[in-house]
Amino acid sequence: MDQLTLANKLGRKSVSSVSEWEKGKYTPKVGVLADIAHIFNVSLEDLMNTDLRKENSQNKVDIFPIFNELTDEHKYEVYDYAQSKLDEQNHPNVHNIEESKQNYTIDVLGAVSAGTGEWLDGQSKETVTIEGPIPKYDFAVRVNGNSMEPTFSDGEILFVNKVDEARNNQFVIAEVNGEAFVKKLFVSMDGVKLISLNRDYDDIVIHDYDDYQIVGVVVL
Repeated sequence: MDQLTLANKLGRKSVSSVSEWEKGKYTPKVGVLADIAHIFNVSLEDLMNTDLRKENSQNKVDIFPIFNELTDEHKYEVYDYAQSKLDEQNHPNVHNIEESKQNYTIDVLGAVSAGTGEWLDGQSKETVTIEGPIPKYDFAVRVNGNSMEPTFSDGEILFVNKVDEARNNQFVIAEVNGEAFVKKLFVSMDGVKLISLNRDYDDIVIHDYDDYQIVGVVVL
């Protein structure tokens, strides 16, 4: 099956995503992996086994008997964790920190809510000076609210890498119906939730009718 045929079967307008998957530049979401497994009439486990066994190791550990005993939800969690470790292995310097401390002038794009929602339109950009080191990042935002305490405090500046997709349990900047939030991402068979760490605040459940997208991942 060529890239165009697979893209069409997945309901995509171009082959760019399929091409990038094949090159190893990006990894499909778990839901897309399930669709691909269905198209090729293989199980999700078989599809994952093929990918995971590309690395030839002298000391292989056969995790698949244990993996096959897990529930579907736990299998997704194991996959997300394995993918995160593979990313660390393949990109060890993605979040490399500058060694020397000095003052940096940065542009803060705007505020993201750790509460009830903010507009992230870039109109309220501010320039601030902070002491380094700072990580490599695409843009910076300021936290407004305390729903993500104790990890992120009200007024704290967050450094963010732009992404289209994120892994389970990552801290993300997400837009929901035009408002921007910093939350912890949780994806399960039941759908998507944006988790508040401060239990005084409700989690945000994403519905089919919501205008929702991941803007970036917080650099930790």
